[in-house]
Amino acid sequence: MMSLIGTLIVGLVVGLIARAIKPGDDDMGWVMTILLGIVGSFLASYAGYAMGLYPEGSSAGWIASVIGAVVVLFIYNLVRSKSSR
Repeated sequence: MMSLIGTLIVGLVVGLIARAIKPGDDDMGWVMTILLGIVGSFLASYAGYAMGLYPEGSSAGWIASVIGAVVVLFIYNLVRSKSSR
């Protein structure tokens, strides 16, 4: 249970970091950015643990979470831009 809560908190922070890192103009709100950051954090954290790339709680988990959140933000913007055409 604490791991889930920790991942949620990390996702909040990671979503904000990913928005600052990702290039381009994002016109989505802060809530959507944070939610996508949480999704990216979950995906990257659990994929890294499942593949045995790093142990739980290591700094590589933070790095992977930021990368995962940037990828999710990028994919979201791609899908949103294609649907608005």
